[in-house]
Amino acid sequence: MTDPQASPSPSARPRLSELLGGVRSELPIVLGGIPFGMIYGVLALAAGLNPWQAQAMSLIVFAGSAQFIAAQMMGAGAALPVLWLTTLVVNLRHVLYSTALGPDMRHLPRRWRWLLAYLLTDEAFAMTAVHYANRQIPLTYKHWFFLGAGFIMWAEWQISTAVGIFLGAQVPANWSLDFTLALTFIGIVFPALQGRPSLAAALSAGVMALLTFNLPYKLGLIIAALTGIVVGVLLENTSPTSRNLRGSGKFPGSE
Repeated sequence: MTDPQASPSPSARPRLSELLGGVRSELPIVLGGIPFGMIYGVLALAAGLNPWQAQAMSLIVFAGSAQFIAAQMMGAGAALPVLWLTTLVVNLRHVLYSTALGPDMRHLPRRWRWLLAYLLTDEAFAMTAVHYANRQIPLTYKHWFFLGAGFIMWAEWQISTAVGIFLGAQVPANWSLDFTLALTFIGIVFPALQGRPSLAAALSAGVMALLTFNLPYKLGLIIAALTGIVVGVLLENTSPTSRNLRGSGKFPGSE
């Protein structure tokens, strides 16, 4: 007789397969993300957070770009309303991610949707969206891939943050590490600057950031971000490619 506990039940196999598939899809990204978590841990201590506060931000907020910006603004003494508004603007893209994945998650109970919303990141969304587009998966099992992709990114971020905090605690207080934040974002932004709209958005945001540098409460960050968004959207909508798509009735992602 076959031992029923020797292997997963037939209904469990698709769930486990999707869960492990989500984990595997993120492994190359996890390796690249480790240095960023470490840099955040170091910068959080340099900004004045104690180790518990720095780790708690990764645990509760779990949003790399927002955490980098928040740590910098805390170190600069920015007012809390400005900090909250800035991080909200930075993370507004998650609304678009949620809208895209919503039809595949709408059937889930609230506890599942809350968990997946917490685990939603750029990387988890990208791999999950590609996976859903390339494979016919029963709706019952789709969320398991998302869970695997989101969980491995969450685990990597918590561990790399802890390592960064440990390393940051060993760095003398008179060593200024603020420049690493600028280097990090330069490394993120430059590969994405493709085409006139993105170049103009980055340039206009940079110029506006310099012009508004002395505004109180770091309001220049919000003004610069909004300037870049407006310039990028305007140029994108007026580009020949965009006009041709509107004339033909086709838009990116409409098929």
